[in-house]
Amino acid sequence: MPRQQPEQQAPPVQRLRIRYAKRGRLRFTSHRDFSRAFERALFRARVPMAYSSGFNPHPRISYAGAAPTGAASEAEYVEIGLAEVVDPAEIHRLLDEALPPGLDVLVVAESPGGSLGDRLEASRWYLDLGATEGVEAAVEAFVAADEVLVERMTKKGRRTFDARQAVLSIGVEDGRLVALVRHTEPMVRPDDVANALVAAGELELVGTPVFTRLEQGRLDAGTGEILDPLQG
Repeated sequence: MPRQQPEQQAPPVQRLRIRYAKRGRLRFTSHRDFSRAFERALFRARVPMAYSSGFNPHPRISYAGAAPTGAASEAEYVEIGLAEVVDPAEIHRLLDEALPPGLDVLVVAESPGGSLGDRLEASRWYLDLGATEGVEAAVEAFVAADEVLVERMTKKGRRTFDARQAVLSIGVEDGRLVALVRHTEPMVRPDDVANALVAAGELELVGTPVFTRLEQGRLDAGTGEILDPLQG
């Protein structure tokens, strides 16, 4: 007897894009941990989710540009597909109540269409290196270099790659070290930038660096500004 085909689910009638923050100790939340917490929050908040078709339907959730585990962020993004049209402000309120403090919903907006991931071209990072001396010299050496190689374990094994070309700008802003990093393949992470500064300038780090993503989105190549990915 042929296997019975699964019921086909209706496509989403509305898509919402959500910007959220990972703060404090919740910066150690892995992407998998967050996805579990987020799906539980959607269930508790009774958000009318649309589901995929197939033998194992799952809620229509698309994650994009997640920060590495251990990094804080003010600009994480996720898109959800809904089975009913709802007020984004109400979903904002419900999810903020359902998620634990430190995973904080900042904006909920209707999707204008297209790929959310394609709108995340660059990130601006705050790098707290825990070093009091040698930071400026390390930055100068890094900026002057044509190439700074770093090594990191990836899903494809240990890889060596250039961290310099992805960093569009780096310097001290309002008393703190800030880097504008273009999203590349492989992705250059803030810890890669820190390791590159150590390699370029013989910088010695004290303690564990703390990284915070300040924003991510489309890159205005002319001004170097990051544009809000939830707009138009």
